[in-house]
Amino acid sequence: MSDSAKLAEALKPFCEKLRSVVENTSEIAVVTHLDADGITSGSIVASALRRMSARYSVRAVSDMNPSVIEKMKTDNRDFYIITDLGGGWASFLRKALGDRWFVIDHHQIPEEEMLTDDGNQILNAWKYGIDGGKNVSAGGMAYLVASALDRKNRDLSYIAVISAVADRQDQGDKKSFVGLNTEILKTAQSLRLVSVDLDIMLTGRETRPLHEALAQTSFPYIDGLTWNKEACHALLKNGGIRLKDDGRWRVLAEFTQEEKSAILDAIAKFVAASNKTSTSVLNDLIGYVYTLANEDKRSQLRDAREFSTMLNACGRIGKAGVGIAICMGDRSAMLGAGEEIVGAYRMTLRNYISSIFSEKWRLVDDGKNAFVNGDGLLAEDMLGAVSSLLSGSPSLNGRLLFVRTLTKDGTYRFSSRKCLDCNSQANLGLIMRHYADAFKGAGGGHSAAAGCRIPSNNLEDFLAGIRAATSDPKFATAT
Repeated sequence: MSDSAKLAEALKPFCEKLRSVVENTSEIAVVTHLDADGITSGSIVASALRRMSARYSVRAVSDMNPSVIEKMKTDNRDFYIITDLGGGWASFLRKALGDRWFVIDHHQIPEEEMLTDDGNQILNAWKYGIDGGKNVSAGGMAYLVASALDRKNRDLSYIAVISAVADRQDQGDKKSFVGLNTEILKTAQSLRLVSVDLDIMLTGRETRPLHEALAQTSFPYIDGLTWNKEACHALLKNGGIRLKDDGRWRVLAEFTQEEKSAILDAIAKFVAASNKTSTSVLNDLIGYVYTLANEDKRSQLRDAREFSTMLNACGRIGKAGVGIAICMGDRSAMLGAGEEIVGAYRMTLRNYISSIFSEKWRLVDDGKNAFVNGDGLLAEDMLGAVSSLLSGSPSLNGRLLFVRTLTKDGTYRFSSRKCLDCNSQANLGLIMRHYADAFKGAGGGHSAAAGCRIPSNNLEDFLAGIRAATSDPKFATAT
């Protein structure tokens, strides 16, 4: 039996139990992570519950920890569905909640947790041999549950596509999907919810004037153009590109294929003039884009990557409810709020990155591992966004990146990433979980992206441990 067939079989009893919960429960609480994958997965579950006429609430949290579980224990909710969270916490959940919970997730979990899940309360991709780091997101897992509950929920497939993009699972050739994400995408395409095109991948391809979109695109980083709006404007104008239409700035999505070829030609000539190889830059600029057919043109929701940025922004600055409302269909007040949030989020990120590189003491780079000290600078809920953005910086190519900040409760939070062109076999999820456990903290994640929380008095020993672990075959990803 294939891995996907095993998952399909597991969905049957899981959904039967979920139907029973809805029929026999007064109120269900959906608890999810505050990032875009968490917001999408929580929204998909909430949408399915709404269609079943269930009473439910949705809450986003920064991570799973004892205080979150204690709050669940003291709440007067009858049942909890946890999405994009909960890996490694099964024993704590059982102790606090008995059997009044489900976990729908895609993060690696300890083998003993898979083996002791007698009640089938954990629906996790890894239990069925599916790599949750690249083949399916939490939103994808939530979608599979929703569609197994009722085929009418297949119209939520486009939300799972946003989820996969948000969690950087577009890791196939030219930013395509692999694994279960491919099957979910096919469903969304068959329902004419998503169209897929090979295009120039610029940030803001549906919303920003072309020169601004080029300047805002940091992957690939083009020295002299990235973050330089004036230089981008001059380049395109000198290349004969018509940037305005009746006085209105044109966005990339409005250009013809012939015009796009001219845009690429102008960029290639600029790169070549800098004595750099233009082929690799152009290869990185071309990839698959995912357009949401039912969203308005020039809307921040039209492009799946832009949609995911808005959701991340909402969650990271404490407005996850706005993102959830947008995912569940609100296109009025909440969309306006989301657009304002994105602007504030981008400004905050820009200031963080500027401070990290200007305050030299914050970054320690040994050529293999890079450690960022965000104490007194980085808000803990922004940690993952900062580490993801830094991982695309040319100056950190090939590194394993570890970003930390001291939280309000006196603990240290870490976010780790594999930077561009990193060939290390180290499994960051295993490293974070092992050393967090060793120092009475908690952590985990994927091979290329993970995080943890540890007590502040163990910082130096923890840092020494993860430095050693990055070269230890015991913590390598199986190939």
